[in-house]
Amino acid sequence: MKYKQGDNKKMILFGGGKIGRSFIGQLFSCSGYEVVFVDINQGLIDELNRRGKYSVVIKGNDTISNISVENVRGIHLSNREQIIEEVTTASILAISVGMANVEKLAPLISQSLNRRFNKNPNSPIDIIIGENMRHGAKFLHEKLSENLPSDFPLSSYVGMVETSIGKMVPIMTKKEETEDLLQVFAEPYNNLIVDRRGFKNSLPKVDGLDPKEKIEAWVDRKLFIHNLGHATAAYIGYIYNPDFKYIYEVLAEPQLKALIKKTMHEAADILLKMYPDTFTSTSLTDHIDDLVSRFENRHLKDTIYRVGQDLLRKLGSEDRFVGAIKMGHSLNMPTKNILLALVAGMFFRATDEQGQLFSKDMNFISDFDKGIYHILTNVCVFDPDKHDDIFNIAEEYFAEFKKSPKNILNYL
Repeated sequence: MKYKQGDNKKMILFGGGKIGRSFIGQLFSCSGYEVVFVDINQGLIDELNRRGKYSVVIKGNDTISNISVENVRGIHLSNREQIIEEVTTASILAISVGMANVEKLAPLISQSLNRRFNKNPNSPIDIIIGENMRHGAKFLHEKLSENLPSDFPLSSYVGMVETSIGKMVPIMTKKEETEDLLQVFAEPYNNLIVDRRGFKNSLPKVDGLDPKEKIEAWVDRKLFIHNLGHATAAYIGYIYNPDFKYIYEVLAEPQLKALIKKTMHEAADILLKMYPDTFTSTSLTDHIDDLVSRFENRHLKDTIYRVGQDLLRKLGSEDRFVGAIKMGHSLNMPTKNILLALVAGMFFRATDEQGQLFSKDMNFISDFDKGIYHILTNVCVFDPDKHDDIFNIAEEYFAEFKKSPKNILNYL
């Protein structure tokens, strides 16, 4: 039997986490799809199957509301046979498991695709890659290829749809999680940017889906404006006042807000030069203003800890700060404000509600103790010869902050 999109509106969503439930699952469920979550959390799966629905609490700047997400169920990741069979009759797949776990799913997804092809060779399927990954489609293609027969028509049978995930979902307290295992908090933003070119089938009729032609530009916009600006708020805010708990507290300080926006605009100028046919100065300015307004959302209670944690990744060689600096450097664009935020991040030591550092940040502290040169070469992976100007400026910032974090005031 040949399955056509629309005949069987069923999404298999690998990952029942906060983005999976509050964003991708919500959009497809509210547009008439059955959403089948695949997850490793047995309690989550049991509750999904018991209730068949869950709530997303939408926390806007001025209002709080609820969305009931219905027609959902779950399968535990260990139930491979059921998952494989479900994929043979699905109309679309999605992945929302975090970048580090995408590769781990490749064997299971490959086996599922192979059986689907054997049963329905004329029914291609699309996979929405719900991760903020640069070159995510290429990465997934490589990992699936490694686990599929050499003659499997991967390029023609499977659409790999990159996305730009812009929705902010805060950490919930232990008490909030205990009260309702399925409930998730989120901001009102519901715009899922997807790669129009990645689909093998027609575009799904889903409210909130925003197809773009040049997805790499939009992925970079998310990383180098949204993620960079958000982390800048956490790092500048923490070094300015370690007692700040929430991002909105940082934005309430006019001097800090001005520096954060200046840093975001510095990144926007780089993107504008990199993608002149995609963005305009006005569109990027409007985007920054909208983001800052969203960062100021008091009801969301997004913590500095959540936004800034995981320093080895966020200060790493391809991530928000270093990636933007390297791109700017290659285009002969200024990056001093971005570099300032990067160095401020090296001093970030915010803790969770139990007063604990993010576990992997202990590894970063070991790097920190070896000095700025070690961090720049081993964590950020700058080249001392090629990026000597970056080393000089970063070392100046580092020395100032090491004397006193309050020296951040000299740059406001």
